[in-house]
Amino acid sequence: MTEYDYDYEDLGLVAGLEIHQQLDTETKLFCGCPTDLREPDEAARTFTRFLHPTKSELGELDDAALEESRVEREFEYLAYDSTCLVEEDDEPPHELDHEARTVAMQIAELLDMNVVDEAHVMRKLVIDGSNTSGFQRSSLIAQEGEIQTSEGPVSVVDLMLEEESAQRVEERDDGVLYSLDRLGIPLVEIGTGPDISSPEQARDAAQTIGMLLRSTGKVKRGLGTIRQDVNVSIADGARVEIKGVQALDQIDEIVRFEVGRQAELVEIRDELQSRDASVGDVADVTDVFEDSDSGVIRGALDAGGKVTAVPLYGFDGLVGRELQPDRRLGTELSDHAKRHGAGGIFHTDELPAYGVTEAEVEALREAVDAGPEDAVAIVADDPETADLAIDAVAERAAVAIEEVPEETRGANDDGTTRYLRPLPGAARMYPETDVPPVDLDPSDVETPELLTEKVDRYQAEFGLDAGLAEQVAYGRTMPLFEEAVDAGIDATFAAGLLESTLTELRRDDVAVSELTDDHLLAVMRLVEDGDLAKEGVNDVLATIAADPSLTAEEAVEEAGLSGVSEDEVREAIAGVVERNADQVEEQGMGAFSALMGEAMGALRGKADGEVVSDVLREEIQKRA
Repeated sequence: MTEYDYDYEDLGLVAGLEIHQQLDTETKLFCGCPTDLREPDEAARTFTRFLHPTKSELGELDDAALEESRVEREFEYLAYDSTCLVEEDDEPPHELDHEARTVAMQIAELLDMNVVDEAHVMRKLVIDGSNTSGFQRSSLIAQEGEIQTSEGPVSVVDLMLEEESAQRVEERDDGVLYSLDRLGIPLVEIGTGPDISSPEQARDAAQTIGMLLRSTGKVKRGLGTIRQDVNVSIADGARVEIKGVQALDQIDEIVRFEVGRQAELVEIRDELQSRDASVGDVADVTDVFEDSDSGVIRGALDAGGKVTAVPLYGFDGLVGRELQPDRRLGTELSDHAKRHGAGGIFHTDELPAYGVTEAEVEALREAVDAGPEDAVAIVADDPETADLAIDAVAERAAVAIEEVPEETRGANDDGTTRYLRPLPGAARMYPETDVPPVDLDPSDVETPELLTEKVDRYQAEFGLDAGLAEQVAYGRTMPLFEEAVDAGIDATFAAGLLESTLTELRRDDVAVSELTDDHLLAVMRLVEDGDLAKEGVNDVLATIAADPSLTAEEAVEEAGLSGVSEDEVREAIAGVVERNADQVEEQGMGAFSALMGEAMGALRGKADGEVVSDVLREEIQKRA
């Protein structure tokens, strides 16, 4: 496949979004622990869990949970000095956090949704280790909303308030290491209806929802704090949920590539059916490779492993067919093998290669009774893994003959996707008996000002230009900007410090992350009160970043920027003019620009630039 643009209307593209956004609340959703992230090396201790699927109230097992349980894994958790018994699943959860409920209702108002009368908490079965309890708690907050896009309205079906999962730190052969700092952070999940009909509309809808979320000023910012899941299907394909899209500008490409993948799978299905294709019996072909020089196969056999194979009758040339950039049907088969612990597969559309010889390929075909029109896939691993993996490959190949499978896929950095697990079903949801229902009353909730409205207000009220107004309104420091102007700080100065000065300091490798809102506000107040020249702000902030224990006043002293009197300013500038007397006499006010730089340097940020400018003009005029 070389083209990834399609007639989406003709293909019957239907897409929807699930937006997951962390809330910036003081405490977690079901306990009083802070929502701050920690470094793994700060962990105080660890503990382990083994998780297994349980049946729903109707006695059903969820397919996704069942597949996850087929691979026995141990989950280890990093606990911190702030970790509580609720996070460890050793104490019942507390009531839904009040602040999180309030923010969720604000978001519902912005999405034009109807808030439910009472919030009931449900358990969602999750046994990948991302929650110590084996399930995620979730509560419906609102329904039936709508947003506008350039291609028409998109319905918003529901808004859920749920707990964030644990942070995956390390993937191991026998399990996963998780960190509990993220577990339990309040998270809203916003699900749109299947109203999106183009990749561009998917991106537009996600950007609109993102703007509304940030308008609350109560959502976390940064990598991993917002994730977009995209549901995509075409008329002859199947509903596929793509998890973990972190970049908004990647959504349209992901939709485009998924449409292409499904369209190619439909063509492969039709071709396989025309060839009367089938999947043969799994076989042990270790003998074929007993003298192999292939590194992968040799390594598996030397470790006591085996080589398993499955003949794919009528598949020749199709296993290597491209579905997405650098991803083929063989990659899909390999994803399923990897899901069961194998490193991957080899198949005859790509062999001989990887140390496998032509003679070995011919012997392999003969061993499984495969002809030139057929393909063969093999797995080399320990006996148990090889058996599980080749069975998974056979199952996926058989599905390829019949249909495009419904499944959950993971987003890759390049916009392509990989198989994760089957689509989850209703069998993984059941009521949470430890958390009482909570009444919801949106009438007491204040509707936030939209970021688009803030941009207009910043221009009209504070005189900011359009670019700076948008930077501030959409930036992470917007709440601090509003606090600063409410405290009487000049709006243009505050905006410049937060958007330009901090950027300059980052480029100079200053540890800006060490500067708290209190630090920044204190420095702005010193400038507003005339105790620090604007020209000294960079030096003072750099001093605080190097030692965050300093107050703003102490940093001014440390940087040698204590204010100077007007007489001292005049004396310093008179000295500059005296040293450049010949230039002043020759050029008059034409020497101003050159002398201004020298005057500012002589005062080293101790005096305001406007004051220096006025005094310099006076001194030049005396000699001109």
